[in-house]
Amino acid sequence: MRYYMIDRVTALTPGESAEGVKSISLSEDILQDHFPDYPVFPGALIIEAMAQLGGFLLEMSLNTPTVVRRALLAQVDQVKFHRIAEPGDQLLIRAELGPTIEDAAKVHGHVQCGSERVAQGTLTFIMKELDLEAIHQQRRMCYRIWTRHLALQTPIL
Repeated sequence: MRYYMIDRVTALTPGESAEGVKSISLSEDILQDHFPDYPVFPGALIIEAMAQLGGFLLEMSLNTPTVVRRALLAQVDQVKFHRIAEPGDQLLIRAELGPTIEDAAKVHGHVQCGSERVAQGTLTFIMKELDLEAIHQQRRMCYRIWTRHLALQTPIL
């Protein structure tokens, strides 16, 4: 991942849900062009925030010390946007585990700003074993940063 769309994970219940925060700042590169004089955080990046939190939830829920799989986004369904996100907004993101079948799983994502709904949708992931230590190191580092203030019962694999 080059762009991290989650600043902090605020809650994790493995097998159920995760919550996180994304603070939108005017200094983010994407806002210089999207759009000049009317900066709007792109909907595709809101989906990416849901996907990053959803992938984190799946990996923390389904991985074991003997089988480590990474969540790869495979499908985006019925995403709806209810309001724009702009500089100064703090997005509250929630991922809820849906059905899991063999090596696939669904996550229901919800994004709010305060009490206002920003977006919602369903994401489908494929859980895949990857023999790439660089990816494992990157995920572990990122997850440690996101969760450094939480007392996790589940190890980061």
